[in-house]
Amino acid sequence: MRLEAPSEDEVLVETLYSGISRGTESLVFSAAVPKSQYEAMRAPFQEGAFPYPVKYGYASVGRVQEGPVELKGRCVFCLYPHQSAYVVQRGAVVPLPEGLPPERAVLAANMETAINGLWDAGSRIGDRVAVVGAGTVGCLIGALAQALPGSEVTLVDIDPTKGEVAERLGLGFCSPEAAPKDCDLVFHASGSGAGLTTALALAGFEGTIVEMSWFGDAQVSLPLGEAFHTRRLRLISSQVGAVATSRRARWTHRQRLELGLRLLRDARFDALVTGESAFEDLPRVFETIAEDGRGVLCHRVRYGTDEGG
Repeated sequence: MRLEAPSEDEVLVETLYSGISRGTESLVFSAAVPKSQYEAMRAPFQEGAFPYPVKYGYASVGRVQEGPVELKGRCVFCLYPHQSAYVVQRGAVVPLPEGLPPERAVLAANMETAINGLWDAGSRIGDRVAVVGAGTVGCLIGALAQALPGSEVTLVDIDPTKGEVAERLGLGFCSPEAAPKDCDLVFHASGSGAGLTTALALAGFEGTIVEMSWFGDAQVSLPLGEAFHTRRLRLISSQVGAVATSRRARWTHRQRLELGLRLLRDARFDALVTGESAFEDLPRVFETIAEDGRGVLCHRVRYGTDEGG
């Protein structure tokens, strides 16, 4: 594909790495985006139209090859699909902060989602928190919640191997059967109806359950007739497309992304990258992950031979 030369307000970015957002991108790859959400689920620089095929993705890290002097040579993050090079408006790229390796910066879009989830939840000091679903977003939410003084955070997952990741993040881990009850906050990020049922069971009286999963066109059945009303539970949604209501008057999308990049300077988050492959192998990788994504957190895509510096 031939790219146009960038204008004065544009930059040419050569991609170093991109990240696969396993849950959402598997639904897109499987043509499971419901028609009612075609517009809402468009990626910022998507090409093509749902259901499939489309050029999708939103976790690209590269180096500016051409552009303003203050950006030229800088490593940047952009909400761009998986592509080896691209031209975008200069405002569409965010320079990586000092101390953040390009390899880890592919987690920025997932970190934005986690930040928004904590903002939507109204997390407080000393909260007892359960995170059901130890995927990339769930692990990031757990790490952020754990940073609140006095908080007790437990990752809950049916896959016992996720316990190793939890340990590297300094988080508690257990199976759904052993999960703590009477929680102040429960985040659901497993992408399964069974996981959401578990989340409802873990919330204490007047507790809050924050739904982070997106189910695509799947229908989910919930036990809202049991103790849901007597415990006065609060079930809310969180979605990264809009800045959380509690911050919207003071924070922009760019500021939230800049915050996410700063938070990723913590080397513990390298544990969330569970695989890497070359850009040329992307079709095969998507097929594998969509068919069976067990054990996959963030899968990183490598472009060329430049290690990012």
